[in-house]
Amino acid sequence: MSQMTKILMLSVLSGSLFNGSAHAAGKMKPGLWEMSMQSDAIKAMPKMPPAQMEQMKKMGIKMPMMQDGAMKTSVCISKEMAEQNHPSAMQKNQAGCKPQNIAQSGNDFSMELICDSPELKGIGTIRGSYNGSDSVRSTYDFKGTSHNNPVTQHMETTGKWLSPDCGDIKPASDYQKKK
Repeated sequence: MSQMTKILMLSVLSGSLFNGSAHAAGKMKPGLWEMSMQSDAIKAMPKMPPAQMEQMKKMGIKMPMMQDGAMKTSVCISKEMAEQNHPSAMQKNQAGCKPQNIAQSGNDFSMELICDSPELKGIGTIRGSYNGSDSVRSTYDFKGTSHNNPVTQHMETTGKWLSPDCGDIKPASDYQKKK
């Protein structure tokens, strides 16, 4: 597995984790959110040529936008997701990972993620806090192996609420149901 593939896999996983940990605190406002994930690994990723990006779009693959060394994506949080008090995104055991030690104190939240699959083994920790119900900040640290290769990942994520209307973006929970 290439280094870029590992980085993308961990980045997408951590983005899913961020959404799951955010639900644990139950403080997100329903609607359209912009999530920005930043790490040294993302900054080091080679830029994908426009022709390759277009080919991915034609295949139905929605690639996150890369801007200022960060991976940015839009996420729709449904009313039901915002009202949950558990990390629904992780209920499906993505990549062989399970949440543990979920905690919330005021606007702060944390959770550990134990991954044990042939593709991914290790422990991730998420810590974050809310600034009201329309912005959130978290850090994600993972140490383990991906396809038997050592992986250490640190990522910082910020989220800001944009609108009560998600437009054509489906709620994140719809994607979880398909897996």
